[in-house]
Amino acid sequence: MENGELLAGHPHPICIMGEGGALPKFSILNSQFSIFPEETMDYRKESLRLHGEWEGKVEVIARAKVDNKDALSLAYTPGVAEPCLAIQEDYTKSWTLTRRWNMCAVITDGTAVLGLGDIGPEAGMPVMEGKCVLFKEFGDVDAFPLCVRTKDVDEIVETVYNISGSFGGINLEDIAAPRCFEIEKKLKERCDIPIFHDDQHGTAVVVSAALINAMKLTNRQLGDCKAVINGSGAAGVAIAKLLMSLGLKDVILCDRTGAIYEGRDNLNPFKEEIAKVTNRGMVKGGLAEAMKGTDIFIGVSAPGIVSQDMVRSMNANPIVLPMANPTPEIMPDLAKEAGASIVGTGRSDFPNQINNVLAFPGIFRGTFDVRASDITEGMKIAAAYAIASLVSDEELNPDYILPHAFDPRIKDTVAAAVAEAARKDGVARI
Repeated sequence: MENGELLAGHPHPICIMGEGGALPKFSILNSQFSIFPEETMDYRKESLRLHGEWEGKVEVIARAKVDNKDALSLAYTPGVAEPCLAIQEDYTKSWTLTRRWNMCAVITDGTAVLGLGDIGPEAGMPVMEGKCVLFKEFGDVDAFPLCVRTKDVDEIVETVYNISGSFGGINLEDIAAPRCFEIEKKLKERCDIPIFHDDQHGTAVVVSAALINAMKLTNRQLGDCKAVINGSGAAGVAIAKLLMSLGLKDVILCDRTGAIYEGRDNLNPFKEEIAKVTNRGMVKGGLAEAMKGTDIFIGVSAPGIVSQDMVRSMNANPIVLPMANPTPEIMPDLAKEAGASIVGTGRSDFPNQINNVLAFPGIFRGTFDVRASDITEGMKIAAAYAIASLVSDEELNPDYILPHAFDPRIKDTVAAAVAEAARKDGVARI
C-alpha cells in the first residue's frame, strides 16, 4: 500500500492508510447520522452493538401496493408483460417504466476499505451499506451495496457492465490504486451511465470548494499559487487534476519516495501520466524540500509527517489542509502557530471539515435529474463552486470556509448546478 493512497470517502470523513498501518476511523452511530471522533466514545464497541441491532442499514421498500387481486395483476403477472414489451421495443423506456432512473450501485472489491486495507468484499459490506444510507439521506438516491469477489480488473469491469442496465449510475468505492484508475477508465468507455469513483472525485470536489473560498478569503488567485499534495494515490491524483482544471498551474505531488517528477524511476503508469503535467520545476527530494516556497499544502497521506518548520518554510500565510484521519499530517493548532492562515482537516471536531458527503449525494442527484450519461469535469467544477457558494461573504472566515454536512441547502444547490453543467456539456438526456 503506497503512502498517500486514499482509502475512503464514504459515510466518514476522508480516511487514510499511512505507512504505519491501519488507523481507526469515524463511524455513524445513531439515526441522526452524527459523526463522533474517537475521543468522545468507544465507538468500536457501540458501532458493533448497533450493527447487530440493525441487522443491516438499508432495506427495500415497495412503491407499489399489492393488497388485492387487481393490484397483484397490475404490478405483476399478467399486467407486467406490457411494460416489459414496451422496454423491449424502446430501450429508453427502462428509465420511465422502472426505478432505474434513481438507482445507483455502490461497488467494491474490498481491497481498500477504510484504513483496514484489503479485507475482502464481504467485510466491506458495512461500509457500502453506510454509503447507501448517505446517498438516500443526503441525495434521495436509491443506492445498493454490491461487493464483488474478484480483484481482476477485467472481471470487475465485465461484472459491472453486465449489471449496468439495472442502474442509472455506478459509484465505485474502496478499490485500491492504481487498479481503481484502470477500472473506472474501462467502465466509462463501455457503459452508457455515469461511472464515479468517489474516493477520487468526491474528495477532489470538496477540496476544490475549500480552496475556492480560501482564495477569496486570502485575496489570492489559484493560478498564482504553488501547491504541494502529499499522497499520490486515488485522491491525490484526482485533486491535482481538478485543481489544474480550476486554474492551478504549479503543483507538486509527493509519495513516500518524495517529489514526483517526469523521468523519476519506479513510477507506475498513472504517476508517469501526472508527472508530465505537474512539478514543472523538477523539484526533487522529500516532502520538506517540496513544501518550501509553496502557498498550499494538501495532505491525503499519513499522520504527523508535517513539522512546524515545514509550514514555516512555505510562503506567508499558507493554506494547510492535512486530511489524514484521525490524526492529521499536522495538528491544526501547530499549523496555525507556524503561520498557517487557514487549516482544514477531515475531522468533525476541528473547523473546516473536508467531508465527501458534501459532494457525492448532490452530484448524483443532479446527474439523475437530467439522466446524464457521464459525470464530466464541468459537472465536478460546478459542484465545487456550488458547495463554496453556501458560505456567504459575510460568514466566510478562517474557521468557516465550507458549509456543514447537515446544511439542508446542499443537496438542491449542488444538484441544480450539476444538472445545468450536464446540459452545457451535452451529456444530459432530458
